[in-house]
Amino acid sequence: MLFLIILILSFAGGYFLPWWIVAIAAFGAAFFIGKTPALSFWSGFAAVFIGWTVLALFKSIPNDHILASRVVLLFPLPHNWIWLLLITALIGGLVGGMSALSGVLLKKAFEK
Repeated sequence: MLFLIILILSFAGGYFLPWWIVAIAAFGAAFFIGKTPALSFWSGFAAVFIGWTVLALFKSIPNDHILASRVVLLFPLPHNWIWLLLITALIGGLVGGMSALSGVLLKKAFEK
């Protein structure tokens, strides 16, 4: 359930709000319905990873990955736009996972 809520909030927020809205969504969702720290982290990580991958593909496919192919040349990565997509999703996943972890740990701190 936590995974779906974070996925929906991060995907919907990705269209209209700044990138850091995923941190607020993951933190809030884990604070209210998170059970354990490990489950919250992996739910936040996976939800934001998948959400950002899908959003990036929605924005990159219509222009035939031209911008992504040019941006990947700026980094010491193999010259393929898929690497940029994976690095972006990994960073987003870490933000989501750490935010969800923070949310559930804050909830546990208030319970004691």
